[in-house]
Formats: sequence, structure tokens, C-alpha cells
Amino acid sequence: MAIRETSPGTAISLSDNQHLRILSVAYPFAAVRTDSVGGAEQILRQLDRALVHSAHDSLMIALAGSNISGTLLEIPTIDGEITSAVRQKTYNFLRDIIAKAFVEFDPHLVHLHGVDFFQYLPADDRPVLVTLHLPVSYYPPWIFELRRKQTYLIGVSQPQYRTFPNVNNMLPPIENGVPSLFEQPKPKRNYTVCLSRIAPEKNSHAALQAARQADVDCFLAGKVFNYREHQDYFTREVKPLLDQRRRFIGVVGEPQKWELLAAARCLLQPSLAEETSSLVAMEALACGTPVIAMRSGALPEIVEEGKTGFLVKSTDEMADAISKAKRLSAQDCLNAARHRFSLEKMTDRYLKLYHQLVRL
Repeated sequence: MAIRETSPGTAISLSDNQHLRILSVAYPFAAVRTDSVGGAEQILRQLDRALVHSAHDSLMIALAGSNISGTLLEIPTIDGEITSAVRQKTYNFLRDIIAKAFVEFDPHLVHLHGVDFFQYLPADDRPVLVTLHLPVSYYPPWIFELRRKQTYLIGVSQPQYRTFPNVNNMLPPIENGVPSLFEQPKPKRNYTVCLSRIAPEKNSHAALQAARQADVDCFLAGKVFNYREHQDYFTREVKPLLDQRRRFIGVVGEPQKWELLAAARCLLQPSLAEETSSLVAMEALACGTPVIAMRSGALPEIVEEGKTGFLVKSTDEMADAISKAKRLSAQDCLNAARHRFSLEKMTDRYLKLYHQLVRL
């Protein structure tokens, strides 16, 4: 078991002084870093920082190369395609490292974040919290009928929660939050930006098409994971649309991401997935940048039509909305993020929930 300490981040306050040892388990195929493109990894990184700065023990099982505040228990990096055989080998490793972590650290609670969490559920009956970051259709239906004691499921938004079955171990959602990044809007430049995993359901190529139709530059930032379907999508749909004005710039970490978003005319969010939340949309608003998004999942409850962005149904509508974005107030975007998507509220609610579940 490889263990490595990393440096801490910012603090939050908590009224409950009980000391906690929380073992978090990340999705095993994505690192937890400032340049993580997945929402689950970003939320997990913030929870880790909140635990450490509330004087709790944060233990995290995550991919090697992750950069966290607490104690990192490393999953070996994976070279090449993520096949079924690679997955099974990784799950075997996870079950083993979780068992070893129980012996060495004796955590009070385990917090699972991966879509594949059921592959490595702990064998004993200590409390387990599972955050379902993805649409309900991404999980096998039987996860809502788990017989394991003290296993609790939680979602990340009200729209997602409304899609879940009514089961006893489903807790009310804790909505995602983002940092308050800027007090005042930054000067805008004439480009658009799209930040995303590069995958078919994220529809990334539509952002490039819309920017071309609107005759504006577009920076596509994100990561192409080593799944054959994702790699094929990038080669077939995205790469042919790239040119000097529509560029793929790969992963972008903080604070470069904030500067990129703050200076953009707008964020393009063309995802066709039933988004359970959209951290990138919240981040854009926290940078004073309006959002143009497909009308999917939770996005209609994040974007205020005609005030902090526009909701569209096609690439043509997205292209038309790009010019309208100039009329929207950057200050309205900042205010919406500050009042509606508070990081401090999210982390405080999670830490209080940890205390409640440990005491049950």
C-alpha cells in the first residue's frame, strides 16, 4: 500500500468537534487533482480539504498522481486501454487495499464516489456513504436494493433526486458547490470555451460547430480517457473540426482554468447526457461568464434563461445564442454563483452528515 502526504488547502468551520477518520474511495480510473475533468473528482478533492482543515483524518484511495490534502493510498496507474480485464484486476486491488486500510487506520466511515462502487463495497458493516454523481441510468437497478447494513445513498441535486426510486437508504441530496472565485467581473475577450470529458455523450464537437457558425474562437479543454469509444469519438468527430481558431488545449488546472473562463464571452455546455449537476457551468458563473447549454438534466435549474445564460435544443440555436451572450451581465453571473452554489454550504452539510452516520 503506497501512502503519500500532500499539502493542505482552505479551512471551513464546524460546530461538531468529534474527531473523524473518513476513508474516501475515488473512481479508480481518474486522478483527483486540480485539473480533474470529472465532477466527482472535484467534489472529492474539496471534501478532502474540508476534512483536513476541520482537524479530521482524511484518507483517500485514488489513482497514483492524485494531489490531495490528506493521506493518499495509491491505485497504480493504468497504461493503455481500460478493458474488462483491466477493470477486474483493479477491482481486486481495491478490495484488497480497502481491507488493509481498515486494519491500519480503522476508519469510522467509508465514502464511495465511483460509478462502479458496488464492485468493491466493504465486507464489514461499518457505515458506508455512496454519492451517486451520475444519472440513475448509469447504475444497475439493484443498487437501490442493497442488503448491506448501514449503506446510504445520496445524490448531488434535486433534479437527480427526483429520478431515484423511493427507498429507505436514499438520503436527501447535497447540492454541489464551487468556490467564490472573483469579487468583480474580469474584462472579456471574443472567444468561447468548452470544458469537458471528451466523450460521445458530452457532445463536445457541437461546441466547435457552434463556434464556427458564430465565427468566434473556441478553446476545447478536457481529457480523452483510454476507452476505445472515447478515443474513436475524438478521432472521428472532434479532430476534423479543429483549426487555428477552434483548438483542443487538453486538461487545464487551477488557476489557469479560472482565468480562461473569466475572460470568455461564454461557456458552451453541449452535453446530451442527463446531467445530474454541472460543476463547469457553476464554475463559469463563479467567473462571471454566462452559460449556453443544451436543455438536459439539471442544467435548466442552473442556468437562468436570459439572465445568466441560454438553454438551447440544437447546435444552430447554440450558435445564435453566442452573440446574445454579450448582452448578459457578468455581475449577475457572479451573484448567482455566490448565492446559489456555495462550496462552504456543500462541505458543511457533508461533514455534518458524516457525524450523523457515525453516531447512528
